[in-house]
Amino acid sequence: MRILLTFCSFLALLLTACDPAPDGTSEDSASATAPVTKPAPAAAPDDRFRPAYHFTPPGGWMNDPNGMVYHEGEWHLFYQHYPDGNKWGPMHWGHAVSTDLVNWEHLPIALYPEGEGYIYSGSAVIDKNNTAGFGANAMIAIYTIHDMKAQKAGREDYESQGIAYSTDRGRTWTKYAGNPVLPNKGDKDFRDPKVLWDEKTGTWLMTLAVGDHVEFYNSANLKSWNYLSSWGKGAPQHWGVWECPELIPMKVEETGDEVHVLLVSTGNGGPNGGSGTFYHTGYWDGKFFQPLREATYSPTDTVKWLDYGRDNYAAVTFSNAPGGRTILMGWMSNWRYAQDVPTESWRSAMTLPRELSLHRNDFGTRLRQQPVRELKKLRRGAARKLVEGRIEQGITVIDLADLPEPGVFELDVEFDLHGNSQELSFTLSNDNGDQFYRFGYSRRRGFFYPYFSDRRRSGLTDFSDHFAPDKLTVADQQTNESVTRFHAFFDRTSAEIFFQGGDPVITDIFFPEEPYTKLTIESSGGEKDMDGDVGWDVYRAEMWGLVE
Repeated sequence: MRILLTFCSFLALLLTACDPAPDGTSEDSASATAPVTKPAPAAAPDDRFRPAYHFTPPGGWMNDPNGMVYHEGEWHLFYQHYPDGNKWGPMHWGHAVSTDLVNWEHLPIALYPEGEGYIYSGSAVIDKNNTAGFGANAMIAIYTIHDMKAQKAGREDYESQGIAYSTDRGRTWTKYAGNPVLPNKGDKDFRDPKVLWDEKTGTWLMTLAVGDHVEFYNSANLKSWNYLSSWGKGAPQHWGVWECPELIPMKVEETGDEVHVLLVSTGNGGPNGGSGTFYHTGYWDGKFFQPLREATYSPTDTVKWLDYGRDNYAAVTFSNAPGGRTILMGWMSNWRYAQDVPTESWRSAMTLPRELSLHRNDFGTRLRQQPVRELKKLRRGAARKLVEGRIEQGITVIDLADLPEPGVFELDVEFDLHGNSQELSFTLSNDNGDQFYRFGYSRRRGFFYPYFSDRRRSGLTDFSDHFAPDKLTVADQQTNESVTRFHAFFDRTSAEIFFQGGDPVITDIFFPEEPYTKLTIESSGGEKDMDGDVGWDVYRAEMWGLVE
C-alpha cells in the first residue's frame, strides 16, 4: 500500500477520553480529558475495500480535508476526523504529511475538541513575516469552533473562528488564548474559513461560509478581522447550506488575464444528486467579488461544477504550493450515504491530488483538472497497449487478472469524436455474477450530456437508497474539440475519470464483492460508412498497473 502506515505513527495517535453519545456526538465536548495513547487497530475484514494509493484514515471517521499547506518540503493534509467511531462525531483535526503527494505518513492528531468546542473545517497558512507574533514561518491553522452546548441550548451563534499555531513544522500545536478571533454576530452556519495572503491589499483575506452566502474579511495579523463584503445571496445555487468556500487567484492560460475562482460546496443539489462543489469565475478588487459576465454557447452554464460525480465534496487547495501550482483534493464521499458505506473500522478516502488550470473557450472561463504529475511514480512496468488504430463495432475483453494489485490501474484513451458509432464504453467486471462499473461517451444521451458512468450494479449498493438510484451519472460537454480523452484512475473501490482534458470530471466510489478482473471495451450503434466500417479512430489506448 502506498499510504505509509508505520506502527510508530499509529501508536502516536492520541484520542480524547470523551465518550460519544448514542447519536455519535459528545454530551460535553468542553469537559474532554487529556489525550490518551491508543494502539493501532488490527486489520479488519473491510480492508478489502481500502484503496491502495488514495489517502484514508488509519481508523475511525474522516470527512473534509482541512488546513492543506506546503512547508519545508512537506505537503500537510489535515482532515475532519473522529477517531473513536465510524460515523461523524466530535470533530478533531487528523494529520498526515507527504513529500511527494503520493506516499502519506500519519502523524498524531493535531487539534482536539477540548475546551472551546469541536474543531470544524478551516485552513492553514505559513506566516513568513511573523504578522501574528508567533514567530517567522509559524504554521497557523484557522478553523471553526463549534460550541455544541450553545447549539443544544437553541442558540444560533454557536460557531466562531479560532486559530492555533505550530513552530515545529506542524508536529505540535497551541491554541491561541485569545480565541475566538472572529466571534459570531448572530449567524447560523458561520464556518469553514479559508485564508490566503492578498497581494492586492497586503493583508490576510478570509473567505467564510455563512448559510446561503460567503463573506470576506481581512486582517493584518490573523487575530483581528474586519468585515469587507458578502456575495451569493442572489445566486441560484441554494439547494443546501454553503460550505468550504475558497477564493483562488489564477491566470487564464490563453490570455494571461488574472481571474479569481470562487469554490463553494453544498450538501445538497449536486449535479447527479446529493453533495457537490460548484464554482464561479470573477474579479476580486480587494473588497468585492464580481462574477464574470460571459456570453457562452453552453445551455447548462447556470452553474459550473467542479466534479459531476457523486463523490467529490469540500474540495480545497493547498496553500503555499511551490512553483505557483494550484493543487486540490476533496473528500471522496457524499453526505447522502457517507455514514452507511460498507466499511466499519474506517470510513472515507480523499480524492487524488489534482492540478488546476483556468481556460477560456466558447463555453466560458472554466477550470480544468489533471492528476498531479507525481502520480506517474505509481506505474509498474511499461504501458500495455489495448487497441491499435481503431475500435471497431463490437466487444473487446481484456484480462486484468495479472495486475500487480487487483482493480488498481490507470487508463489513458484518446479518440476522434467524428467516429460513426453511437457509443463507446468501458466496463469493469468481476466473476461474481453481474457486478460491474461502466463509463464512456454516448451520443444516445444527447449532445449536451454525452459523458456517463454507471454504478447501479457495481457491487454492494443496498446500504442506501441514494447510492445507486436508477439513473446514470452524466456530465456535459464543454468544448467544441473533435478529439476527446479518457484519463482514468481506478483504486479497488473508486474511479476518477478526467474527460476531455479535465473538464468535465466524474468521481464515483463503489464496493464490488470481488475485485474487478476484466475490462470490456464496447463500440455500439451507428451506421456503416462508405467503407463498411463502424467505430472510432483511436490515437492512444493504454493502461498501467499501479503499486504492488
